[in-house]
Amino acid sequence: MVDLNLPQRVEEKLAGNADYQSALDCILETFDAPTGSIHRADHNARFLHLVVQKGIPEKVLEVTTTIPFGKGMAGVCLERAEPITMCNLQTDDSGVAKPGAKLTQIQGAIVVPIFSGDGETVIGTLGIGKPTEHDYTEAETRILKDCAIRFAKAMA
Repeated sequence: MVDLNLPQRVEEKLAGNADYQSALDCILETFDAPTGSIHRADHNARFLHLVVQKGIPEKVLEVTTTIPFGKGMAGVCLERAEPITMCNLQTDDSGVAKPGAKLTQIQGAIVVPIFSGDGETVIGTLGIGKPTEHDYTEAETRILKDCAIRFAKAMA
Protein backbone atom coordinates (compact mmCIF):
# COMPACT_ATOMS: atom_id res chain seq x y z
CA MET A 1 0.00 0.00 0.00
CA VAL A 2 1.30 3.43 -0.95
CA ASP A 3 1.81 5.93 1.86
CA LEU A 4 -0.03 9.04 0.68
CA ASN A 5 1.67 11.10 3.41
CA LEU A 6 5.17 10.37 2.08
CA PRO A 7 5.50 13.58 0.02
CA GLN A 8 4.56 15.66 3.08
CA ARG A 9 7.11 13.81 5.23
CA VAL A 10 9.77 14.39 2.55
CA GLU A 11 8.87 18.09 2.47
CA GLU A 12 9.28 18.28 6.26
CA LYS A 13 12.76 16.71 6.00
CA LEU A 14 13.72 19.24 3.33
CA ALA A 15 12.32 22.28 5.15
CA GLY A 16 14.90 24.69 6.54
CA ASN A 17 18.28 23.04 6.05
CA ALA A 18 17.32 20.88 3.01
CA ASP A 19 18.34 17.54 4.52
CA TYR A 20 18.44 15.57 1.26
CA GLN A 21 19.82 12.44 2.95
CA SER A 22 17.02 12.22 5.53
CA ALA A 23 14.43 12.85 2.82
CA LEU A 24 15.90 10.09 0.62
CA ASP A 25 16.12 7.74 3.61
CA CYS A 26 12.44 8.39 4.33
CA ILE A 27 11.52 7.38 0.77
CA LEU A 28 13.71 4.28 0.85
CA GLU A 29 12.24 3.14 4.17
CA THR A 30 8.69 3.62 2.92
CA PHE A 31 9.35 1.66 -0.28
CA ASP A 32 11.50 -0.96 1.49
CA ALA A 33 14.24 -0.11 -0.99
CA PRO A 34 17.88 -0.34 0.15
CA THR A 35 19.27 1.73 -2.72
CA GLY A 36 18.52 5.25 -3.87
CA SER A 37 20.03 8.43 -5.24
CA ILE A 38 19.37 12.05 -6.04
CA HIS A 39 21.24 13.65 -8.95
CA ARG A 40 21.30 17.32 -9.99
CA ALA A 41 21.50 18.25 -13.68
CA ASP A 42 24.21 20.49 -15.12
CA HIS A 43 22.74 21.42 -18.50
CA ASN A 44 25.88 23.29 -19.62
CA ALA A 45 28.18 20.30 -19.09
CA ARG A 46 25.38 17.78 -19.90
CA PHE A 47 26.01 15.71 -16.78
CA LEU A 48 24.01 14.62 -13.77
CA HIS A 49 25.94 15.06 -10.50
CA LEU A 50 25.28 12.91 -7.45
CA VAL A 51 23.83 14.89 -4.54
CA VAL A 52 23.11 12.04 -2.08
CA GLN A 53 22.85 8.27 -2.22
CA LYS A 54 22.35 5.24 -0.07
CA GLY A 55 23.31 1.64 -0.72
CA ILE A 56 25.28 2.09 -3.93
CA PRO A 57 28.39 -0.15 -3.92
CA GLU A 58 31.77 1.60 -4.22
CA LYS A 59 32.51 0.22 -7.71
CA VAL A 60 29.15 1.51 -8.97
CA LEU A 61 29.52 4.78 -7.08
CA GLU A 62 32.65 5.55 -9.12
CA VAL A 63 30.59 5.70 -12.31
CA THR A 64 27.40 7.20 -10.87
CA THR A 65 28.98 10.29 -9.32
CA THR A 66 28.65 11.95 -12.72
CA ILE A 67 26.32 10.54 -15.36
CA PRO A 68 26.21 11.80 -18.95
CA PHE A 69 22.80 12.87 -20.21
CA GLY A 70 21.19 9.96 -22.04
CA LYS A 71 23.25 7.25 -20.29
CA GLY A 72 21.87 4.76 -17.77
CA MET A 73 18.44 4.98 -16.21
CA ALA A 74 19.00 8.45 -14.72
CA GLY A 75 20.42 9.93 -17.92
CA VAL A 76 17.60 8.48 -20.02
CA CYS A 77 15.03 9.71 -17.49
CA LEU A 78 16.46 13.22 -17.81
CA GLU A 79 16.42 13.17 -21.62
CA ARG A 80 12.91 11.71 -21.91
CA ALA A 81 11.57 13.78 -18.99
CA GLU A 82 9.58 10.79 -17.80
CA PRO A 83 9.95 7.94 -15.30
CA ILE A 84 12.11 4.99 -16.30
CA THR A 85 11.27 1.68 -14.62
CA MET A 86 12.61 -1.84 -14.71
CA CYS A 87 10.99 -4.85 -13.12
CA ASN A 88 14.37 -6.60 -13.07
CA LEU A 89 17.47 -4.56 -13.80
CA GLN A 90 19.55 -7.76 -13.70
CA THR A 91 17.88 -9.16 -16.81
CA ASP A 92 17.50 -5.90 -18.74
CA ASP A 93 18.55 -6.19 -22.36
CA SER A 94 17.18 -2.84 -23.56
CA GLY A 95 20.53 -1.13 -23.15
CA VAL A 96 19.08 1.49 -20.78
CA ALA A 97 20.66 -0.01 -17.68
CA LYS A 98 24.43 -0.01 -17.98
CA PRO A 99 26.34 -3.25 -17.25
CA GLY A 100 27.87 -1.75 -14.11
CA ALA A 101 24.40 -1.19 -12.68
CA LYS A 102 24.05 -4.94 -12.30
CA LEU A 103 26.72 -4.82 -9.58
CA THR A 104 24.13 -3.18 -7.33
CA GLN A 105 22.23 -6.50 -7.14
CA ILE A 106 19.09 -4.41 -7.55
CA GLN A 107 16.20 -5.77 -9.57
CA GLY A 108 13.12 -3.52 -9.31
CA ALA A 109 14.24 0.03 -10.11
CA ILE A 110 12.64 3.36 -10.95
CA VAL A 111 14.00 6.83 -11.70
CA VAL A 112 11.68 9.85 -11.85
CA PRO A 113 12.56 13.33 -13.12
CA ILE A 114 12.79 16.32 -10.82
CA PHE A 115 11.33 19.26 -12.74
CA SER A 116 12.05 22.96 -12.25
CA GLY A 117 9.31 25.11 -10.74
CA ASP A 118 7.87 25.86 -14.18
CA GLY A 119 7.55 22.12 -14.87
CA GLU A 120 9.46 22.44 -18.13
CA THR A 121 13.10 21.68 -17.35
CA VAL A 122 14.41 18.53 -15.68
CA ILE A 123 16.81 19.71 -12.97
CA GLY A 124 17.57 16.32 -11.47
CA THR A 125 16.49 12.73 -10.89
CA LEU A 126 15.27 10.63 -7.97
CA GLY A 127 15.95 6.91 -8.19
CA ILE A 128 15.25 3.95 -5.94
CA GLY A 129 15.87 0.22 -6.22
CA LYS A 130 14.64 -2.99 -4.60
CA PRO A 131 16.52 -6.30 -4.35
CA THR A 132 13.52 -8.17 -5.80
CA GLU A 133 11.56 -7.91 -9.02
CA HIS A 134 9.00 -5.13 -8.79
CA ASP A 135 6.63 -3.50 -11.23
CA TYR A 136 6.02 0.00 -9.91
CA THR A 137 2.32 0.80 -9.93
CA GLU A 138 0.82 4.05 -11.17
CA ALA A 139 0.14 5.00 -7.54
CA GLU A 140 3.76 4.34 -6.50
CA THR A 141 5.06 6.29 -9.48
CA ARG A 142 2.73 9.19 -8.70
CA ILE A 143 3.93 9.29 -5.06
CA LEU A 144 7.58 9.32 -6.19
CA LYS A 145 6.81 12.11 -8.66
CA ASP A 146 5.17 14.04 -5.81
CA CYS A 147 8.31 13.50 -3.73
CA ALA A 148 10.39 14.79 -6.67
CA ILE A 149 8.35 18.01 -6.60
CA ARG A 150 9.46 18.48 -2.99
CA PHE A 151 13.10 18.03 -3.98
CA ALA A 152 12.65 20.57 -6.78
CA LYS A 153 11.53 23.17 -4.24
CA ALA A 154 14.59 22.47 -2.10
CA MET A 155 16.94 22.60 -5.11
CA ALA A 156 15.57 25.94 -6.33
